[in-house]
Amino acid sequence: MKILVLGAGGMGGYYGARLIEAGADVTFLVRPQRAEALARHGLRVRSELGNFEGAVRTVVADEVGSGHDLVLLACKTYDLDAAIDAIAPAMTGGAAVLPLLNGLSAYDTLDRRFGRDHVLGGVSYIATTLAPDGSILHAGRVDKLIVGARTQDTQPLADGFHALVSRTPGVRALSTDIDQELWNKWVMIAAGALMTCLMRGTVGDIVRTRDGRALMEQAIDECRGVAELSGHALSAGVLADVRGRLLDETSTWAASMMRDIAQGATRIEADAIVGDLIARAAQAGIDLPLSRTAFCHLQVYQGRQAA
Repeated sequence: MKILVLGAGGMGGYYGARLIEAGADVTFLVRPQRAEALARHGLRVRSELGNFEGAVRTVVADEVGSGHDLVLLACKTYDLDAAIDAIAPAMTGGAAVLPLLNGLSAYDTLDRRFGRDHVLGGVSYIATTLAPDGSILHAGRVDKLIVGARTQDTQPLADGFHALVSRTPGVRALSTDIDQELWNKWVMIAAGALMTCLMRGTVGDIVRTRDGRALMEQAIDECRGVAELSGHALSAGVLADVRGRLLDETSTWAASMMRDIAQGATRIEADAIVGDLIARAAQAGIDLPLSRTAFCHLQVYQGRQAA
């Protein structure tokens, strides 16, 4: 399978490396500076599931052409428009794109540009970062990747990609209802993000306070309510897992957006993770008071950073 990976940062670099190990023909679409660094040092991944180090093939924006089977898209949602323009030449030959992005707004945008028949569904549970030396660090051993077809036309490609990626370490699943999987993750990420960003602490920090557990319960209820109104109610098992993760007093987890804020990031995914959820609730006539409070907090941060 011939795969174009947009970027060689934490997520794209990690999964691109794993796909190379599985035997895929992988090319990374990167900026010139990253291409030069990869040419000098190769791609390096440090992971408890196995390290990777080696030379990789790269292209820059004006070198992208057709002939790919799949484009792996793992950018931040605020970079999506630029990413779509960058991968467009690779999509002209009938390729499909596999996004690993938070929320559902990115799928609406990709469907409008390329058509639903050319957009697979993907959900990843992993913590990766790009270190200052250009290497990719995988924290812990959690690496769960779920993929699925969103139309019958893309089922053969989803099957083929799943067979390929299943040769790599980690949990690999082929979903028959990837839209539900996307909602399952969105509920967990949105509830966790709005609380850890609002409170500027980990899940454990929050739920150990007097009112933290009740507020976290409220966040979960607000987010799962939107999923239910949208026709994607969480199963009892999934809801139990979400509650187990977000009500764990020993947890050191915090949303990546909270870590971005702590590092003074100029841009964050507030609109895609929390804002879009609130907008969908408003369309259904439902108010999300805690989510709106958190989103206001995030907008203030964005405004101050922009200024």
